[in-house]
Amino acid sequence: MFGSRAEQRKNWEAFESEALPFMGDVFRLAMYLVRDRDKAEDLVQETFSNALTSFHRYEMGTNCRAWLSTILYNVHKKHLRNERRLKFVEDMEERIAETIAFEPPIPQRLTDDEILAALDKVPEQFRTAVLLTDVEGFSYKEASSLLKVPIGTVMSRLHRGRRLLRIELAEYATKTRLIANRQV
Repeated sequence: MFGSRAEQRKNWEAFESEALPFMGDVFRLAMYLVRDRDKAEDLVQETFSNALTSFHRYEMGTNCRAWLSTILYNVHKKHLRNERRLKFVEDMEERIAETIAFEPPIPQRLTDDEILAALDKVPEQFRTAVLLTDVEGFSYKEASSLLKVPIGTVMSRLHRGRRLLRIELAEYATKTRLIANRQV
């Protein structure tokens, strides 16, 4: 941070009031991304460090949570590149869309763990769209900005992600019902 001590203090106070309340949200998103507490804490720390450094570019009164989420996604992508874990695979959207013919209803009695297990089986690009819009509550426009894809792509991925999640949950309910019927 540059400037006089008064400017630095003012910048810190603004950062403290605008960004720090979202630390829990950013941590939850980081935990989902890396599924390791230590790595998530590192991501959050680097995210907030970057946010503080570039807070002068933040427009007060805009959606700070979305701004922080964007920084988190960029930090996470940088970590993936540095660790050489980023793998390029062909886009399977069309193939998946062609194989989905039936949309079974979602079972009514499911635990959070069962839903998370089903969500993990959904391909990442569709799962991310579902998480951002349905779980995190971002609008299509905000999700589009975070993912750096057109809004139509977000809506398409969201539709397909919901459909795949519905199928996974129906399959799980069917298996559970069969097991429960055998035990009776």
